[in-house]
Amino acid sequence: MRNGAALVLLAGATQINGLFLDDLPLWRQVLYLVLAVPAYLHGRRLPFPHEWTVLAALAAPGVVLTLVDFSVGSGVLASFVLACALPWSAGRFRRQQAELLTASAERVTHLEQEQRLITERAELRERTRIAADIHDSLGHDLALIALRAGALELAGDLSERHRQAAAELRASAATATDRLRNTIGVLRRAGPIDPHIEHVTTVVDNARRAGMIVTTQGFDGDPMPPLVERTVSYIVRESLTNAARHAPGAEVVIRVRRTATLVEVTIDNQRSASIGAMPSPAPGMGHNHLSDSPPDAATGVGLAGLRDRVHLLDGTFHADSENDRFVVRAQIPLDRNRGSR
Repeated sequence: MRNGAALVLLAGATQINGLFLDDLPLWRQVLYLVLAVPAYLHGRRLPFPHEWTVLAALAAPGVVLTLVDFSVGSGVLASFVLACALPWSAGRFRRQQAELLTASAERVTHLEQEQRLITERAELRERTRIAADIHDSLGHDLALIALRAGALELAGDLSERHRQAAAELRASAATATDRLRNTIGVLRRAGPIDPHIEHVTTVVDNARRAGMIVTTQGFDGDPMPPLVERTVSYIVRESLTNAARHAPGAEVVIRVRRTATLVEVTIDNQRSASIGAMPSPAPGMGHNHLSDSPPDAATGVGLAGLRDRVHLLDGTFHADSENDRFVVRAQIPLDRNRGSR
């Protein structure tokens, strides 16, 4: 309101100064310049609502006087336009120009910040992808190395020195696996499915060659959507890794059941395997028996990653103890369009 009142005073002064222009002394001529400067500064610095409406209303006295007495009214109106309206309009234009430049600078700053966030997010996704790949592939291979070392330790034709070397190898593989899991636990968040994961039959064959007892049911070989097939392979590999680490010697049963709309994968193994022939845990190896909840479930590295991957496909995931067995079960919709993407 005060900004508008100041403009009213300026407009009134310029109109009064426009009266009786027949004899215009020098001080009144200088007054036009004196009034034009604050009018410009008002438009430049003092915005207020409905500016143009107020300015048009302030021209009304000059218009009325022009209709009554053209010679007097035209001088008043011309004085108002030249000494008030035009300087004020110029100041307002400069104000809007400055506001536009400020808004542009803020927009550029916002875009730069947004670009930095996008870059940081991309780096985080890449770090997550690398961490997931290390955990999924290297962790699986280390578990199989430990299993093979344990089988070598039981070989009857080895000397005590070689048997001790195999035990140390098994302990080293277990220690490396634990360190890997701790590192991945810091780096990893739920990331994208690794597109280069091995086929499920390859994963099973590698586990069997490492000495695991794996029974498969329902492997009909029919192709599934790529993303679904990779997820199934990932579930099988992670489950075999957990079984090799926490229940060596236990038989692992893998069942795959397909319908027209979904695929169900079930992997179960004994929580307390009959492994009397297996060596006792070497230092750093951990327990040979599967506990109520495998460490992956507690740390959120393995089973939590499986749950995230299945949920991304609108599926369901369950991993828990059932009687004397630990069961991992996943149901994934067979959406071929999603799989293609």
